[in-house]
Amino acid sequence: MKKSDVDARSVAVIGMACRLPGAAGTDELWKLLRDGVDATSETPPERYDVDALHDPRPGPGKLASRRAGYVEAAEFDAEFFGLSATEAVELDPQQRLLLMTTWEALEDAGQRPDALAGSRTGVFVGNARADYLERALRLGPDGVTAAQLHNFRSLLPARLSHFFDLRGPSMVVDTACSSSLTAVHSAVQSLRAKEIPLAVVAGVNLKLRPDEGQVMTAAGGMSADGRSRFGDASADGHAPSDAVAVVVLKPLADAVADGDRIRAVIQGSAVGNDGGTSDSVLNPSLTGQLDVLRWAYEDAGIDPADVDYVEAHGSGSPVFDPLELTALGKVLGEGRPAERPLLVGSVKSNIGHAEAAGGLAGLIKAVLCLEHGEIPASLHVETPNPAVAWDELPLEIPRSSRPLGDHGRPAVMGISGQGSSALNAHVVLRQAEPAKETFKEKLRAVLSITTYVLPLSARTPAALDALARSYAEYLDTGGAGAGYPVRDICFSAALRRRHHEHRMAVSGATHAELVAALTGTPGAHAAHSTREVADRYRAGEEVDWEKEFKEFKKGARFVPLPHYPWQTKRYWPGENARGGGGDLESDLSSWLLREHARTGFDDGSTLTEIGIDSLARLRIVVELTRRSGQEVDPEEFGRLRTVGELREWTRELEAAAR
Repeated sequence: MKKSDVDARSVAVIGMACRLPGAAGTDELWKLLRDGVDATSETPPERYDVDALHDPRPGPGKLASRRAGYVEAAEFDAEFFGLSATEAVELDPQQRLLLMTTWEALEDAGQRPDALAGSRTGVFVGNARADYLERALRLGPDGVTAAQLHNFRSLLPARLSHFFDLRGPSMVVDTACSSSLTAVHSAVQSLRAKEIPLAVVAGVNLKLRPDEGQVMTAAGGMSADGRSRFGDASADGHAPSDAVAVVVLKPLADAVADGDRIRAVIQGSAVGNDGGTSDSVLNPSLTGQLDVLRWAYEDAGIDPADVDYVEAHGSGSPVFDPLELTALGKVLGEGRPAERPLLVGSVKSNIGHAEAAGGLAGLIKAVLCLEHGEIPASLHVETPNPAVAWDELPLEIPRSSRPLGDHGRPAVMGISGQGSSALNAHVVLRQAEPAKETFKEKLRAVLSITTYVLPLSARTPAALDALARSYAEYLDTGGAGAGYPVRDICFSAALRRRHHEHRMAVSGATHAELVAALTGTPGAHAAHSTREVADRYRAGEEVDWEKEFKEFKKGARFVPLPHYPWQTKRYWPGENARGGGGDLESDLSSWLLREHARTGFDDGSTLTEIGIDSLARLRIVVELTRRSGQEVDPEEFGRLRTVGELREWTRELEAAAR
C-alpha cells in the first residue's frame, strides 16, 4: 500500500487522559509503568463489605480476593458542570468521572469545547457496568426515584454529547472486555467514512458491587490475591479494576493541517467474532484470534513481522493466556528474525483488569511507550507458562524495561482486546513522525525577545489561583514547560484553551518573567503594548490574539499545558449533610437551595434560572414530604417562581410543622 494511501486512511491520536489505579493522568501512568508499580489495593469500605464476603476457601456467594484496582470515585467538581449537590450525589460516578476526564482529554488535544459545540463530533463509550443504578434499585422502593433515569448506561455518551453539545453519533459499545477497543474501531470507521470530523472515545469501568466477583469466584476464574500474572505459570485468573480512559481521534491529514500534536497514529484495526469455532460461546477460539490479527494488519498495510510490541489482552488466565500468546506467535512471528522476538506485555499486571475499559488503558500505555521509546516491564512473571511453546514461538514477555530501538522506520505496536461476548479486537498503532520545523523557525522561537501575554481563566476565583500556581511550576526551571518556547506556550493558552469568566493575564518574554509575574515577584512588569491587551482580556473582552501577536502566525505550535484545576468535593450516598438536629433544618430554604441550586442566586432569581427544573421540583416534594411528615402539594410548590417566594413558602411550611 502506498504511503499516501496509508496516510489518507490513518487516524491520529491527538489527545489522551485517564484515571487509573495509582495514576490520575497519563504522566502519572508513565511513572507507574517505569517504576514497575503494582497499583492494586484492598477494597475500600465504601464499595462493599469485603470482610463479610472474602473466604480463602471460597464457596457460594463468597469472594476469592480482597484486592482489586481502584480509583477515587466520589470526588467531583459539581459546580463546574452545573450540577447541584443533590444531582451530583444521585449521578452515576461513571458519568461524573467521564465528564472531567473528557475535558482533560480535549485540553490535551488542544480542542476548545466552545469551538466544538454544535459540531458533528462523535462519542463512543465502551462500558459494561451500571453498578450505581443497580445499587440504588436494591434499596427497594426508597431507591426507585426519578433521578435513576439519568443512570442508565445509554446516558454515558449522551451526558458527554449534551454537556459539550456534540451532535454526531453517541453510543455505548458493549462487547464485554473488548468494548473500548471495539469503540476505537467504530470511531475509526466513522472517521474514515467522513461521517464525523472528530471522535471522543472512552472506556469507563467502576466496580461498585461484588456480584461479578462472586460469579467469577464460583466459576473458579478469580485471582486469589487480586493480581494479574499474565503469561506466568502461577496465573490464576481475573483481577478486576476500575478505569476511566479517554482518547481524542482525528483523521491524520486533518490533524497535520490543523497543527495538532500527534501523539500516535492508528493505521489499522479489526474486530471479529469467534462464531462457531470454539466449543462454547464463553470459550475463546484460536481461529477467531488468528483471523482478527490477520485482518487488522491487512487493514493497516503492515507486515506483522515488523510489529515491535503487542499490548496483549493479557487477562492472567491459565487457559486463555496460552491461547492468546500462541495466536500472536503464529501471526506476528511468521518471517520474524530470531534475534528480534516479539515483545508482549500487559498493563493489567500493574492496575488489574479494567474489563470494558481495559483495551483503552492498554492503548494509552502503548502510545506512551511510542512517545518515550521504551517498553516497561510486565509484572509478576517469574516462570513462563509451560503451556506456551516458547521454544517454537518468537515471543518474549519483558521482565525489565527495554528500549524500543531504531529499525529505520516508525515503531509499530498492536493492542488486543477479547470479550466474553466472543468478540476479538485488535488496533495497529504506529509512531508519529516528528513535527517538521526548520532550523530557522527553531532559532526564531528560542531567540525571540518578543513580550507575550499569557491568558489564564477558570470558573471560580479559587480555581484561577490554583491554575496560576500550576503554570508557575510548569514554567519554572525543571518544570514540564521549561523546554517549550514562550511563544508556543502563550499561543496554546490563548487559542487552544476555553476562556472562562474569572481571568488573569500576565506578560513576559521569558519563562522567568512569566513566573515572576504569576508569583508577584518584585520587579515583574509588562510592556505597555501588552498591558493594554492583558487589561482587555481581564475585563472579559474577546481578543484577536493572532492580530495582536503576529508571531502566532509564523510557526507557533500547540504544546501541552497544565490541566484545569478541579475544585472537587465528595459526593457519595449517605455522606452529604442533609441538615441536622431534627426533622427540619432551622432554615429549610437554605438546605433546599444548597442541595438543588446549580448556580449563584439572589431572592429575585427564578428557580428555573438556578437549575431547579421539573425533575428537581419532584425530588424536592418527595424529600419534603418524607422529612416533614406532611403532605406537600406539588401544584402549590410548582407555582413558586423565585428564590424569594421559595423562602417565604418554606417558612410557612416550617411553622405548620411545629
